[in-house]
Amino acid sequence: MNTALRKEYLKALGITPWVLRTATVAASAVLPEPLSAPPRAPLRAPLRAPQTSLPEENLDWEQLRSRVAACTRCALSKTRTQTVFGIGDPNADWLIVGEAPGAEEDRRGEPFVGRAGQLLDSMLRAIGLARERVYIANVLKCRPPGNRDPAPVETAECLPYLERQIALLKPKIMLAVGRIAAQNLLKTELPLARLRQQEHRFGAARVPLVVTYHPAYLLRTPTEKRKAWEDLKFAREVCARVER
Repeated sequence: MNTALRKEYLKALGITPWVLRTATVAASAVLPEPLSAPPRAPLRAPLRAPQTSLPEENLDWEQLRSRVAACTRCALSKTRTQTVFGIGDPNADWLIVGEAPGAEEDRRGEPFVGRAGQLLDSMLRAIGLARERVYIANVLKCRPPGNRDPAPVETAECLPYLERQIALLKPKIMLAVGRIAAQNLLKTELPLARLRQQEHRFGAARVPLVVTYHPAYLLRTPTEKRKAWEDLKFAREVCARVER
């Protein structure tokens, strides 16, 4: 007799069937699914590699900016206020590269602000360039405490970000301002005086690179401004010879 028919008979006899609740639960917990039922696969969204797993050379501007903002590759991530990615025209012919953010840059998140930034703007205007027409960045994206010189490990961890910026920008010329920036980009210990007035080359793309004084140094040593002017004119000549 099947179960449904048995229940109908008991109901007709006025008998309430008793069911052991715990036994029912236990039985239901161990009973397998019918063999005829097809296996049910868990629902999952398609797996996609997160953007953060992409190597630097595959990142676009926004992806690169996001990675820099979240960077914890060196200890500077623990002392910075924020990263200083860079600013300017992403199609600029000129790339200006300093060594690292200072205190004001760390607060504002923009490179070359304050008095040094104003002098840099004046230097650029002297050769017919507005700040908005160039791109400005640093070798380091975080401020070293006390504005100390970057440590080799910090430069090694951060330089790939600048290299990707250069690859995206494809500048006609790079202007390295200051000894620290020049030495790190050119991998040399030569003094700035020995690096000036020469057309160097940077990276696999062999981007022309010219070295000059840092605006902060010129504020402290205004007698060197004439030499900086000569460097700017030389850089302009180099740029004029370069075709994209």
